[in-house]
Amino acid sequence: MASNKTLELRDISDSDLRDQLNETTGSFEKMKFDHTVNGIENPLQLRTVRRDIARIKTEIRRRELASLPAEALEKRDDIRRRRRKK
Repeated sequence: MASNKTLELRDISDSDLRDQLNETTGSFEKMKFDHTVNGIENPLQLRTVRRDIARIKTEIRRRELASLPAEALEKRDDIRRRRRKK
């Protein structure tokens, strides 16, 4: 079942999604630096932000795959099939 955050991301436009990814990544890097230097009050915030970044990237990739033409998807499936046989 999809989380509320994932459902919210599906309603956002592509450009807003990229902007949100850049903003979230920037804040994550700043939080990591602050945590390394001084320590932050709640270190579990790092995990939450990291997971938000992963959700955003997953939604971007899902949209990329949805926009691929049928022949590109078929080629991608062939590659995945070959990898599984090894």
